[in-house]
Amino acid sequence: MKSFILTLSCPDQPGIVAAITQKLAEQTFNIVDSQQYSAPETGQYFMRIGFDGDTTCARVQDLLADTASHFDMTLQVDDAAARPRVLILLSKFDHCLIDLIYRQQVGSLKMEIAGIASNHETGLHWAEDAGLTYHTLGGREAKVDNEAKLDALIAHEKIDMVILARYMQVLTPEFVARHSGRIINIHHSFLPSFKGAEPYSQAHKRGVKIIGATAHFVTADLDEGPIITQGVEPVRHDMDVASFIDVGRDTERRTLARAVRLLTERRVFLNGNKTVVFE
Repeated sequence: MKSFILTLSCPDQPGIVAAITQKLAEQTFNIVDSQQYSAPETGQYFMRIGFDGDTTCARVQDLLADTASHFDMTLQVDDAAARPRVLILLSKFDHCLIDLIYRQQVGSLKMEIAGIASNHETGLHWAEDAGLTYHTLGGREAKVDNEAKLDALIAHEKIDMVILARYMQVLTPEFVARHSGRIINIHHSFLPSFKGAEPYSQAHKRGVKIIGATAHFVTADLDEGPIITQGVEPVRHDMDVASFIDVGRDTERRTLARAVRLLTERRVFLNGNKTVVFE
């Protein structure tokens, strides 16, 4: 018996749950987990089912093809043991990269790091120590060449997810459109507060009592993509900007790792400019 994850979205209507679960039951598949949500603002229905069975992803897709067509579903079946291939991008700061490498090595994140790319050499020795391929990118003036190189890497390495682990270069709308829904970013603020440059300095000047980090999908609108998850930590009036940054980096690591876990477990659905997340 193998474990599988079925995810679907479609216009909300009666009979969806019955149609799917009846098909699975007819094949004596055992449903071990089921979550669903009807989004009133978009009229969309979302569902995630974990099930066990002696089958393959392709066979289940074929089994449900007519049902998916009838309900106008976007439906995907994945092997629960499959490890999505990720490409990590970073610039000067390597704290998120180090954390992701460690979590993959100890098995807390079920993913395969297929490569690391950066416009700095900050993370080179971490990549070498972990036996990971490191790709050097140029600066802002090399944006066209950088994105062409990234396109080639994504295609050649069959990348499922691009993780911006404090990659400080702005991607072009064209690049984002080519990889829509597959690029996530960690922003070092509790969005929508303190967008743009130096959010910790902005937060310190404002005298906030909580700072945070936001993991979100990347869209053509800077720092406006659908939010996957957020983390916060309290700060005090007697802390300077450097202390804010120190607290913030811990929050960034944890928040990004949580978002990656949710995505690799197929728990995140895009719903317009928002997300549905099954915990």
